[in-house]
Amino acid sequence: MEAPLSYSTIEDLQLLSWDNAPKYCVQLSFPGGTVLLQAANSYLRDQWFHSIQWKKKIYKYRKVLNNPSRWDVVLKEIRALVDMALTSPLQDESIHQAPLHIISTLLAENTNLSAQDHENIIVAIAPLLENNHPPPDLCEFFCKHCRERPRSMVVIEVFTPVVQRILKHNMDFGKCPRLRLFTQEYILALNELNAGMEVVKKFIHSMHGPTGQCPHPRVLPNLVAVCLAAIYSCYEEFINSRDNSPSLKEIRNGCQQQSERKPPMPLRLLRPEPPTPPLTTTLSPPPALPLSPPPSIVNSSEILVELERNNNTANTLRKGPAEGDSEPNLIDCLLVSPALNALSIQLPAHADRVLGCFALILKMLSDYDDWRPALASLLQPIPFPKEALAHAKFTKELKYVIQRFAEDPRQEVHSCLLSVRSGKDGWFQLYSPGGVACDDDGELFASMVHILMGSCYKTKKFLLSLAENKLGPCMLLALRGNQTMVEILCLMLEYNIIENKDTQLQIISTLESTQVGLRMYEQLCDRQRELKELQRKGGPTRLTLPSKSTDADLARLLSSGSFGNLENLSLAFTNVTSACAEQLIKLPSLKQLNLWSTQFGDAGLRLLSEHLACLQVLNLCETPVTDAGLLSLSSMKSLCSLNMNSTKLTADTYEDLKAKLPNLKEVDVRYTEAW
Repeated sequence: MEAPLSYSTIEDLQLLSWDNAPKYCVQLSFPGGTVLLQAANSYLRDQWFHSIQWKKKIYKYRKVLNNPSRWDVVLKEIRALVDMALTSPLQDESIHQAPLHIISTLLAENTNLSAQDHENIIVAIAPLLENNHPPPDLCEFFCKHCRERPRSMVVIEVFTPVVQRILKHNMDFGKCPRLRLFTQEYILALNELNAGMEVVKKFIHSMHGPTGQCPHPRVLPNLVAVCLAAIYSCYEEFINSRDNSPSLKEIRNGCQQQSERKPPMPLRLLRPEPPTPPLTTTLSPPPALPLSPPPSIVNSSEILVELERNNNTANTLRKGPAEGDSEPNLIDCLLVSPALNALSIQLPAHADRVLGCFALILKMLSDYDDWRPALASLLQPIPFPKEALAHAKFTKELKYVIQRFAEDPRQEVHSCLLSVRSGKDGWFQLYSPGGVACDDDGELFASMVHILMGSCYKTKKFLLSLAENKLGPCMLLALRGNQTMVEILCLMLEYNIIENKDTQLQIISTLESTQVGLRMYEQLCDRQRELKELQRKGGPTRLTLPSKSTDADLARLLSSGSFGNLENLSLAFTNVTSACAEQLIKLPSLKQLNLWSTQFGDAGLRLLSEHLACLQVLNLCETPVTDAGLLSLSSMKSLCSLNMNSTKLTADTYEDLKAKLPNLKEVDVRYTEAW
């Protein structure tokens, strides 16, 4: 045993079975003799036997398939290799992966195979793919087949279960990007069939399942990842040229230096006819891009210079020179100036089909109720290249998805219309009038505002952002009789959002110009008169409502007289909800509020935190409030006593509140996670 014995030199392998043979032995026959391997038990002996046998056969098949001569013989050997892997009693991932790697190496080294040979090999290895992901080289081979023969029956019969397994079980496309590329090419191949997107729709439905809840949690994230990567690939060359960064292919080839990369790619642009200049103007228009007969070929670096120049000029005219050094928002980067909106990139026909196909898939995904919350969360950061958001056809298809979000009554869905963090724009800004994706007169904008206002966003902060950025569209839609916008303008007046007197008078004139606006403005005036009467000095300093009282009872009581002196209000063990916050914020002297064992929730807390800054004592014991509402209490700096006993308070939120409320002295967090 001084020299190793190779697997290829093993002539025979058998278990010793005669009566007087040594126990638990495996006999290996070599040209120079015989070797006996004795194990400690029969299980280990059988494991040795099958492992050595499998290894010996793998070496044999690797040798045969490395030097193919006749492809009919090669195909026969591939079938035998697959059968060996499927019938082996060994339980190990390599038992199935090793044959797949051998076949992928064979295909990589023999690129001149006929289409029929391709299909025969794919059909032969199909049983191995039922429970295994294909290796990277095999994925590239499958991608090539999908591109060259999209109507082949192999795509439907063999690739469908493989792609279904990938979508159900893959955890990270970043570790295996070729699996994502194979899934992408498979979907595009389905789209090439006669029924086109109907076949894709049936495939998406098969991935979701017939019930109302998809049983596979990884399907939606994987489908969205495939869609986003496919959409990005349509603009990849332009983005790399624009940013002067290497493409994925260049990175794989080691070409990362700027001097090694190719020059910026020329792009075909569509330019409309030059607009007729106005006869008179008070401001000189921003310098326009040089116009030439369409279509023309320009260099992408030249485009960027002009885009940046026009953006800077448009921002100067809109904001003035005294603007701070804040980071430009997304809309400024998404071609908002007139010159930029008139410029669109003409994609090649294939890229345009890819863009349309995966935009339609996003539409299909948004139709499933159980998928919509996760889809809204995944799309909230706007994970698309800005060139795609300037593509009219793409934004039109995407508008359907945003409309579905805006129609969904669940807060976890429609809240994703807003930006993912402050300082960044979200879908609400993109599809509002003046946004780069807006192609209507504000109907979608009104729908988004309606659902947000009906949820928990009837706050000063939200109204203030509308007043600063979207007051013009709000007034225009109110002038056209939109009830949501009329309500918005009334709330702006009621909460004193608008400080400028001329703007207030303009809003009042807008409200009085329509019947619905006039009616709601008159109601506002009545409420203001009642509010003055309510806040007039006088009345009790302490008030306790009887148990089982409702929101309507509280409103009726507060409308019956003056409560300007009311400092202590107890609503404990009543049936009031967050809706009563509309009445509570009218009490200017309120310092102590007891909401013990009521249905007062997060929406009410947000409203209280904006209007009752002088509140000192708050009892939320046994209420359904959560971290989402409790975090808003951090703005109530006067709080010195806070009872959150038996709520859904978490430890992190508790620590955050303690850090932001310096006057807080008495806190009850019993029976919570923070206890």
